[in-house]
Amino acid sequence: MNNKKAVNRLQDFGALIALILLVIVIGAVSPDFRTVSNFLSLLRQSSINGFIAFGMTCVILTGGIDLSVGSTLALSTALCAGLIKSGVPAGPAMLLALLIGTALGMVSGVLVTKGRLQPFIATLVTMTVYRGLTMIYMDGKPISGLGDSFVLKFVGKGKLFGIPVPVILFIIIFAVFMFLLEKTVFGRRVYSTGSNWKAAKLAGVNIDRTKLAVYAISGGMAALSGLILLSRLGSAQPNLGDGYELDAIAAVALGGTSMNGGRGRIWGTFVGVLIIAVLNNGLNILGVSSYYQEVVKGIVILIAVLSDRKR
Repeated sequence: MNNKKAVNRLQDFGALIALILLVIVIGAVSPDFRTVSNFLSLLRQSSINGFIAFGMTCVILTGGIDLSVGSTLALSTALCAGLIKSGVPAGPAMLLALLIGTALGMVSGVLVTKGRLQPFIATLVTMTVYRGLTMIYMDGKPISGLGDSFVLKFVGKGKLFGIPVPVILFIIIFAVFMFLLEKTVFGRRVYSTGSNWKAAKLAGVNIDRTKLAVYAISGGMAALSGLILLSRLGSAQPNLGDGYELDAIAAVALGGTSMNGGRGRIWGTFVGVLIIAVLNNGLNILGVSSYYQEVVKGIVILIAVLSDRKR
């Protein structure tokens, strides 16, 4: 019995152990990886995938999935850039972009709850439509020349006490999600919906409202990642966010969240995001081709999913 508990405990902390081993191995091979500036850069890169992955965790915990986050990011960012270029102050434009992202996420939620579509199909539809709308709005061309707004630059490039603003936001939002999922009624409803929605419904949980909320959260987080990218790049690109949903799903799976819903922890997703970032960063420093990087990430995701099925 004690051996079984030890194995379960090892599985629970498997992602964290894997992260520590990755850092030790890559750090031993490459001195450039061990620098403070590289770690800060790694965390700043993590924030972009992290925001999306936190929202994705909520969706997956309810037994769903959101393939539209990359397209939601692209469309909300394009609209924000268009507003700023047309003369709208950066602050209000960015707040509006967050609302737009949340609304786009809610559309997916409505298709799942009211349209009774499978989450995979519903978000595949919105992914395609949003990407098409982005191309139409931008005419396939980037939107640049956004001016020198302090607010816009500060979100993605600013620092507080020497720490990049995206890193600070990453930590704060992680803490908010941990509190939301582990200490609130909403969090319990999310877990119960994914664990056994019939029992949750009999217990008085509004299943549709819970699912609608998690898709809205996912859309808002995607929009936030888009704003970080817009600040860093200084322009909106038509293909922005392409494939980001895969990295987010990978981080959630690596963190131990069950793809069937009902089981997982947001801290696991946090670790999963860092594993993806360390892999990308380390392989880049070691000069590994981006093609091989995709193969490595695919194998890592496969191991994580097989481990989940075993548990």
